[in-house]
Amino acid sequence: MEEFRRAYARLCEEGGAAPQETVLRRLREPGAVPGRGRLDLGAQSLSLETCGALGRLHNQKELVVAAVTGCVKLLLHGLCSNTTVKSLDLKGNNLRIVGAEALGKLLRQNKSIRSLILEWNSLGMWEEGFSFFCQGLGANSFLQRLDLRNNQINHQGAGELAMALKQNASLQELDLRWNNIGLLGGRALLDCLHSNKTLKRLELAGNNVPSDILKAVEQALDHNQDRQTILSETRSRTHVLSKEVLSLKNEKAKQFLDLMDTIDKQKEEIARSSRMSAARVSQLQEALDEQHSIMNSLKAKLQMTEAALALSEQKVHNLGELLSAMKQEQTSMAERHLKELQQQKQEGADREGKLFRELSAASEKNLLLRNQVDELEKKCKVQQDQLFQVKQDLTNTTAELKLRAVQAEERLEVEKRRFKQSLEDMESLRLKEVDHMTQHVEASERSMQERIQRLEAIRIALEEELSQVKAAALTERGQAEEELIKVRNQARLEEQQRLEHLEEKLRLMTESRDEAQNCCLKQKQVVGEAQAKANQLSLHADGLRRRVEELQQDLNSKEQEKMTEVNKVKVELQEQIGHLQAERTAQEGLREKIAALERQLKALSSNHREALLDKEGEISMLLEKLRMKEAEISRIREEEAQRASFLQNAIMAYVQGSPLGALSPRK
Repeated sequence: MEEFRRAYARLCEEGGAAPQETVLRRLREPGAVPGRGRLDLGAQSLSLETCGALGRLHNQKELVVAAVTGCVKLLLHGLCSNTTVKSLDLKGNNLRIVGAEALGKLLRQNKSIRSLILEWNSLGMWEEGFSFFCQGLGANSFLQRLDLRNNQINHQGAGELAMALKQNASLQELDLRWNNIGLLGGRALLDCLHSNKTLKRLELAGNNVPSDILKAVEQALDHNQDRQTILSETRSRTHVLSKEVLSLKNEKAKQFLDLMDTIDKQKEEIARSSRMSAARVSQLQEALDEQHSIMNSLKAKLQMTEAALALSEQKVHNLGELLSAMKQEQTSMAERHLKELQQQKQEGADREGKLFRELSAASEKNLLLRNQVDELEKKCKVQQDQLFQVKQDLTNTTAELKLRAVQAEERLEVEKRRFKQSLEDMESLRLKEVDHMTQHVEASERSMQERIQRLEAIRIALEEELSQVKAAALTERGQAEEELIKVRNQARLEEQQRLEHLEEKLRLMTESRDEAQNCCLKQKQVVGEAQAKANQLSLHADGLRRRVEELQQDLNSKEQEKMTEVNKVKVELQEQIGHLQAERTAQEGLREKIAALERQLKALSSNHREALLDKEGEISMLLEKLRMKEAEISRIREEEAQRASFLQNAIMAYVQGSPLGALSPRK
């Protein structure tokens, strides 16, 4: 921190102001730096010059300015060009319009700040300044964490924040607790999450946002986190694959260079052998020249040896022709080797071009596969819309059934009214027939008890049928998730049959009830008891109907929730499967290409080896021919030396046998 203090004092002197003693004292204190590169000036009252100097500091370690309570405008303007500050804490500084505009400018120009804390600043009260701040946030591409707690942000401010988040692609954490965002602001933020794929954490506690919107926001954030994890995995995999491809390319380049080095070495050896052969040929030519000089001297001395010398010259000429032919053969062999090497180089270049073309074709195939995946996703969406229409049709059919049930109840009420009127008419007749009915009281009571027992048995059967219908409905709904389109017509037919069956049962019940009512007209006491029992049964039936409706509503809601969750899980699984299949295909293509390249390299290496072996065989054959030629030349030399010795002996004998030779010793 000593360097930081010196830089601060120097900037204050350049600005024509004295350094603030409180800041210097804070820097000199041993506990002034609680963490690495952190400066806390929250309890100090800073001047304008101090803020400007703090903002213009550069080339220092990471600096975190926490809780500055003085003038902030100059500090923010100075930080616009700063490249070392990573975190800025302006908690509780009562930033107004000027401060909000300075913050927007800072977010537009600064490229180093990753964390910004603006708690307790009431930025939402100043709409123009907050809009400028949101514009700066949308233009920023480096900030990762933003704290806006207790800033009185309303639904309009939340809408501006949502627009900024649609443009921003770097922010990962946003804290908006204890503001006034409300329902509209929550919806705006939820809409922006459909386009923003980088935000991982969004805190909305204490904003009067409904729980369903909070759940949707959490789901969107979880989706973003899953997407980023998948992207990171794919990037790591592509990085690993690229490294493997580069390593393979390097290995292939090394192998190619090794082959070129071996070829160069072979060329050098061939050149050396040609030089050695040329040196030997030159030596042979020198020896022949010497022999020519000797023969010329012998011709000058001896005329008789001209014929032998002519024969020897012819032989030497023939040897020269043979040597020239050998030279031509060597030059032709060298040219052939060069042509073969050039052809091999051209073949390698053509193979590399073919490999690059195959890579481009594979990339085009990957693009086509991605387009097919997009089309499949569109088809899935169309199928989901069809499923939604099917659900609407089911709801319409249930509504029609309810309407029919209401109509049936109205008919029952009309029949009740008619029954009451008939009761009033029959009361007059009842007084006349009381005497006759006393005899049949006991029989009617027994018959009524039996009929009541029958009604109870019918009610129990109806309850069992309702339970069976519920179980069947549950099983059918479980099966309908797999085959909704096929089962829809069958379900309609079964519902119609069940409705007809229920209508028949209702008709039978009404008939039995009419019979019971007719019997009740004969006896007053039995009619009262039957009416009480009938009322109880009707109340119980209404309760059962209400329970059935409530259970059906609960089942429908649960089924809708299950369908939504199942569809989401299916869509996510399909996306993951598509990504995994694409990655697998890409990996398989790369593996096949690598195997093909390895095969080509093996074939090239085998061809090179065969060519080298052939060349070595040819070189060995040439060496053997040279050895044979050298042996012949040595033999010819020996023969010529013998002939020359024979000629010398003959000449000496001739000279000694001549008269000149006889006179010469006498002298």
